[in-house]
Amino acid sequence: MSKVTTATLLEMKKKGEKIAALTCYDASMARLLNGEEIDVILVGDSVGNVKLGYDNTIPVTMEDMFHHVRAVRRGNSRALLVADMPFLSYENDPKEAVRNAGRLVKEGGAEAVKVEGGLEVVPSIKALVQTNIPVMGHLGLTPQSVLRLGGYRVQGKTTEDAEKMVTQARILEGAGVFALVLEAVPASLAKEISKKVAVPTIGIGAGLECDGQILVLDDLLGLTDGPVPKFVKQYAALRSASSRAVKQFRDDVKKKKFPSPEQTYL
Repeated sequence: MSKVTTATLLEMKKKGEKIAALTCYDASMARLLNGEEIDVILVGDSVGNVKLGYDNTIPVTMEDMFHHVRAVRRGNSRALLVADMPFLSYENDPKEAVRNAGRLVKEGGAEAVKVEGGLEVVPSIKALVQTNIPVMGHLGLTPQSVLRLGGYRVQGKTTEDAEKMVTQARILEGAGVFALVLEAVPASLAKEISKKVAVPTIGIGAGLECDGQILVLDDLLGLTDGPVPKFVKQYAALRSASSRAVKQFRDDVKKKKFPSPEQTYL
């Protein structure tokens, strides 16, 4: 299995080969994704919702991200490893953005970072690229902006908003991003952006015409507690299977069926 790089993704777009990406937060799952030849692993700040019990991604810290990036790096050998920059780690000061991203890359083992936003984050993107840190952009529904947006809503539905997003995509491309995540935008808009920028687009709730797709791994596996967004396809139902296994264990312990002779040293 050859190592996936930013150049690999660009070549895949040119060839029309779709990019398969998933979030991941630990070494064991990283090894699983490597075994199935997933192209991009994103250590997302979604770890806040999925693993740390927060209501949204805003409380996630650099230390949280650093911890999980290092864990995933130990299990990853093939996929391009991208780390999310958490809220307030890059927006206001390009020098601070470089320091934080540099730590994720140099010490954590990330091979690229992802930032959310458009024109307002261009100075930080340019500073990162000039420091030889690859940057993935993120437009549409940007979870770190959930308080301003008033919730998790589809973005780019009006003509004005759609035109603005196309412009932002071109600006981010010009700033040097190697790829763009498009989240919760109409499929027609994602298709237009994918045609108008040379860098790969990776959709999540953005239709079929993006250059690749990404999902949160726990959503895909059916581990999520409660409802999931419309754009999620659950390929397994591991939460219910896990619940049955835990219940069976509890019952076996209570009824003195576990451990049996097969699990006992003599």
